[in-house]
Amino acid sequence: MNSMTGFGAAAVPFCGASLRVEISGINRKQLECAINLPRPWAELEPQVREYVAKRVSRGRVSIFAVPQSTDGSDKGLLHLHRDKLEALKGRLEEVKTICGRDVQLSVDALLRLGVLTDSVGEAVSPEAVWGEALLPALQRAMEHFLQMRAQEGGNLARDLRTRVAKLHELRAKMLQSAVDVPARYRESLLRRLAEQGLVLGEPDERLAKELALFADKCDVSEEMTRLHSHLQQFEKFISRSDEAVGRPLDFLCQEIFRELNTTGSKANSAELAQLVVTAKTELEKIREQVQNVE
Repeated sequence: MNSMTGFGAAAVPFCGASLRVEISGINRKQLECAINLPRPWAELEPQVREYVAKRVSRGRVSIFAVPQSTDGSDKGLLHLHRDKLEALKGRLEEVKTICGRDVQLSVDALLRLGVLTDSVGEAVSPEAVWGEALLPALQRAMEHFLQMRAQEGGNLARDLRTRVAKLHELRAKMLQSAVDVPARYRESLLRRLAEQGLVLGEPDERLAKELALFADKCDVSEEMTRLHSHLQQFEKFISRSDEAVGRPLDFLCQEIFRELNTTGSKANSAELAQLVVTAKTELEKIREQVQNVE
C-alpha cells in the first residue's frame, strides 16, 4: 500500500552544468500532473506525463525541472547568442538612422528576443535533452519519490490495522449488547404491566408475539455479518503492497458506515447506541487516513 504523499529529487550532468528534477505528490481522487519544464523543452511534457502515468495512478504529482550550475545553484546560466546579437545590432542601426537617436534595450528585452537565454542546452534538440538528461533525472527522482510513498504507505497501513482491530472489538461488543436487548425489553415490559396491576400467565400468547416482533425489529445479526465481511476485505486490501487500493478502501468505508448506521437505527438500548457512535468515530479516522492512500 502506497501513500499519495511523497517527494523525490535527482540531478544529472548536462551541457557543462546539471539538470535537477523534483517530484512531489499530494492526495487527489484522480491522477493530476503539473509539469514545469524550461520553455525550450515544453514539447517534452507529453513524454513526462506518460512516464508518470505508468507509475502513479492517483494523486496530484508536480514535476519541476530546472538547470543548475555545477555548484547546485541557478546562477551563471545565462547564454549569449552572438548570431542573434549581430542581427539585432544591424536592425538597431537602421532604427537609429530613421529615428535619429540610440535605442536602449533592457536585459528583459534581450531575454524576450532570445539574445540571452537562461536555459542550459538551448541549442540541444529536445530529443537529445530527453535521452541525455531529462529522462535519467526523472527516473532517479521517481525512484526516490516511490520509495517515500511506500514508506508513508507502510505507516498508514500500520495505523489502519490498529483501527480496524478496534472496530472488530466494537463489533463483538455490539453483538453481545444486541443479544441482551430482547431479554431486557421482556423484563421492562413485565415490570410495567405489574406496576399497572396486570399479571400475565405463563405462557402468554400476546406477550410471546410482542417479544417476537420486537426481537425481529431490533435484530442486527445481518448487519453484523456484513460488517465482519467488510472489515475482513479491508484488511486484505491493506496487505496488498503492490496495488493501488485507495478507491476500494474508500468504498468499503462507505459500506461500513452504512452497516453502522442501520445498526444505530435499530438500537433499542443506550449501550448499543453508544457503541455505534464510538465505532462511527473510529471509522471517520479511518476514512481520513484512506484519503491519503493511492
